Amino acid sequence: MYIEFASVLVFLALGFVFVVGSLLFGWLVRLSRPTPDKRRIYECGEPTIGSAWIRYNSRFYTVALVYLLFDVEVVVLVPAALVLRELAGAGMAFAALIGLLVFLGVLALGLAYEWANGNLDWIGETWKAESGEQARG
Repeated sequence: MYIEFASVLVFLALGFVFVVGSLLFGWLVRLSRPTPDKRRIYECGEPTIGSAWIRYNSRFYTVALVYLLFDVEVVVLVPAALVLRELAGAGMAFAALIGLLVFLGVLALGLAYEWANGNLDWIGETWKAESGEQARG
């Protein structure tokens, strides 16, 4: 029964051996002559100016997570819409549509929660307070 999976296991084992073997071979044959010039930090061939430690707005993180959430939603909904069309012929389209609507409802609730908490505002209240900007509304 499990003989069908033997080819998959062989493929995975050969892939693992190839990756580890390539890394090991590269480690064995490469030259390593560290010098102070090679250890110096540079950006695109230019020496750095100033410190790399800057104040980073954490809003990028929230926006990236919300984007990722809705990107995955699209990846799930497109195949689900195709399956919904196939289920229409079998008389199960209503049940599948209810499932899709529940999925969309949960995502809409999450978006409303993020919006209500101000996580989608680009300039948050703490940044407004620090910059002296008056809150709108």
